[in-house]
Amino acid sequence: MSSTNTPSTPSASVSESRAMSSTAPVSAASPLPLRAKVPPAQPMKRHDPQDADSPVVLTFFEKATCTWQYIIYDPKSLEAVIVDSVLDYDPPSGAVTTKTADGLLSYIEENGLKIKKILETHAHADHLTAAQYLKQQLGGDVSVGIGQRIGQVQKTFAPVYGYDDPAVFENTFDHYFKDDETFKLGDLSCQVVHLPGHTPDHVGYVIGKAIFTGDSIFNPDVGSARCDFPGGNAQDLFASMQRLLSYPADYRLFVGHDYPVDRDTLCSTTVGEQRESNKHVKVGTEEDSFVEWRRTRDAVLGAPRLLHPSLQVNIRAGKLPPADDKGRVWFKTPAKTELKL
Repeated sequence: MSSTNTPSTPSASVSESRAMSSTAPVSAASPLPLRAKVPPAQPMKRHDPQDADSPVVLTFFEKATCTWQYIIYDPKSLEAVIVDSVLDYDPPSGAVTTKTADGLLSYIEENGLKIKKILETHAHADHLTAAQYLKQQLGGDVSVGIGQRIGQVQKTFAPVYGYDDPAVFENTFDHYFKDDETFKLGDLSCQVVHLPGHTPDHVGYVIGKAIFTGDSIFNPDVGSARCDFPGGNAQDLFASMQRLLSYPADYRLFVGHDYPVDRDTLCSTTVGEQRESNKHVKVGTEEDSFVEWRRTRDAVLGAPRLLHPSLQVNIRAGKLPPADDKGRVWFKTPAKTELKL
């Protein structure tokens, strides 16, 4: 089967009231794009610190992609990070807009939070990250960080989407976290942990007794994420989930998505609850049985609805594809066919 890249319907640029550069980074001397003032997003839940080493966690659920976004801050200094933000995208119209991100920004402004970093757990395949837009709007020295193995993912998908010039990845991510690297959030210490399996670049963030797991584990009745993307691996995912379950029982795991059936939407459970009832890896689950089940399940799953737009944006830290010579922005959809038409 041959594979070619064909342009799909051009994506609409961000609306004039929410203009965003798709190529050039914003420098301190550049005027920031205008942002529509929207009401502050309201957290679905506020988790107060479990101890002096833990942060305040604010949870925001983005319904279109079932994604949990997090604002995490040190209650003393009000220094904060954002984890796994969402840029709105409507495939039929091609509209890329910022209502969800603007709600977060309004909340941040209203509550006097000082954003220091915008963090990604991995290169998502089911939603577009708002990291670059948030960075532009926040200004200052806010950085966008991800695990160091994002380079492997960029190398895999660059030829798929015609990113043949390595320069397209310059000035995208600001920091590439090493395994077990630490950084400060006010008085709090944060650790980056490598959690491969769903994707090879996947990391989690441990801040006190709060762990932000991305797609390395889901709530107990949802279980685990797929492993069939390039570089994904069911054995690695099992090991990553076991690593998370090895933390003390009262640590809280904040997940990247939730897909509830007959219950309210949940952002987290404790390690103890996961050990007892995670449908895929509770205590006593054998690795071989998990791997066999995960591979069988993944073999019949369809591609995520926003797969190609998401990857084109997310491997570039939230930058839209470079505009053509007429200023048009296009998302590419690879086509596989033996037809010669």
